[in-house]
Amino acid sequence: MTPTEAAADALQDRAALWSVGAAPAHEVVTAACDALVAGLDSPALVALASRTRSEADYDVPELLPVALEELGLTSYAPGSQAGEEAAVRALAKLLVSGELTPRELAFQAHQRFGHRLPPAERLAELDDEYDTLGYSSRTLAQLDADVRSEAHRLAQQPPGSSEPTDAPA
Repeated sequence: MTPTEAAADALQDRAALWSVGAAPAHEVVTAACDALVAGLDSPALVALASRTRSEADYDVPELLPVALEELGLTSYAPGSQAGEEAAVRALAKLLVSGELTPRELAFQAHQRFGHRLPPAERLAELDDEYDTLGYSSRTLAQLDADVRSEAHRLAQQPPGSSEPTDAPA
């Protein structure tokens, strides 16, 4: 993946996280700045990247969809199922990159999506297991490994897919 593609992917992920309330607006502005530095360019992206931390909460809702459209990226309506599924994948990528621990990923997925969102279901189940760890034969290391495995599976899924990437066609 080129630096430009990585920046577009990071902006898309921050946008998805923002759409479900899992990332503050100023992180979207930071991702827009990083995208400009990486070589992406559009009028709305420049406008988005120029916002201050205090302006972000007010301006991101208006500027982000336009910037994403100009860049050929997907804009998720707040609360949409597609946005929630993209946010689960983005959270999984945060674990893969070392920004979240397995316990934090499972907890956040469970807290935000419960047991109602298919891509987050396994993480919610694993979060339940963390709560009962002292009463089972599993170890913390085993549970962490299962969360990491699920995160890697989710992080590799293409957008719009809730099936494993190695599933038969």
